[in-house]
Amino acid sequence: MITYVYETIPKKAGDKVERFEWQQSILDEALKKHPETGVPVQRVMTDGIGYTSSKGNDSGSDCSKPSCGCSQC
Repeated sequence: MITYVYETIPKKAGDKVERFEWQQSILDEALKKHPETGVPVQRVMTDGIGYTSSKGNDSGSDCSKPSCGCSQC
């Protein structure tokens, strides 16, 4: 199960937007209404979480060369 973030869609300017998390299968359709109140909602796209290797940088240097070819950017 994946936890998605949803927010309510305000009916008029000044209405408060409520964000909430909802667990569902990746195969399930996105919610269209708040499961408790029935208010229209939309899924929020977030930047997510990145994972890194425990080995880290195995090139032996502190950083890789910049793509521009110079020694420093």
